[in-house]
Amino acid sequence: MRDQSSAAFYNTIARYYDAENEFMTEDLPFYDELAENYGEPILDIGCGTGRVMLHLASSGHHTDGIDFSKAMLDRGKRIASARSDLRDLSRFFEGDAATYEYPQTYPLILVPYNGLMHFRSSQAQINAIRHWKAHLDEDGVIVFDLPNAGEMFGTADDGAVTLERSFVEPESGNLVMQQSVSELDRTEQLQYITWIYDEIGADGLVRRTLAPLTLRYIFPAEMDLLLEACGLRRIERFGGYDQSPFEDGCERMIVIAGRK
Repeated sequence: MRDQSSAAFYNTIARYYDAENEFMTEDLPFYDELAENYGEPILDIGCGTGRVMLHLASSGHHTDGIDFSKAMLDRGKRIASARSDLRDLSRFFEGDAATYEYPQTYPLILVPYNGLMHFRSSQAQINAIRHWKAHLDEDGVIVFDLPNAGEMFGTADDGAVTLERSFVEPESGNLVMQQSVSELDRTEQLQYITWIYDEIGADGLVRRTLAPLTLRYIFPAEMDLLLEACGLRRIERFGGYDQSPFEDGCERMIVIAGRK
């Protein structure tokens, strides 16, 4: 799904990912409902360690996931292989989601939390969406979960280091303090983020990992134009996982799109 720099980012932070996102579950009931409505198999774009796809597989849905990061996929495969109820319901593909030749078409394609933002130009986004459309069932849908760009662009950009969360890395038992510092290029709609992981070892030493990442914001009207350029139409647009209206002040922009 991601270019080489994004893949390098996820390879770097893979061992932290599940612990830092342990409590990120608010979107899962929304995907449960979509799975019931549209059926399976389900394709998870940018699946990482399987946070979304393995949840759906645990509910009995056949799921496929793709990611560019081998380290993330390896962790997901280990999770799936350790559970007999997931082995036959989940498949992991390694490669570029915008060019990968998937083995079939899907009634439901998910691009979860900020996934489309990893494609950092309009053309790259169009190329990716067109490719996914080619692997979409005639009556299927693609679901995009993005932040509300208007809210982000209205915030101050002061370059301050922000403490995001603290968590325990389960393999080592070490406490990790996760921080971030970001810069917003409003002209190019790009956000340059550096994630900072300070891991406190048993010896009391702090080992710091720096992981830079670049994301591109997408505005509502722009999203509609992207879909139009790809031969898709917006079916629904929500402002949250509870399917609340997309309106001024909402945090998310969740778009469900289908063929024209």
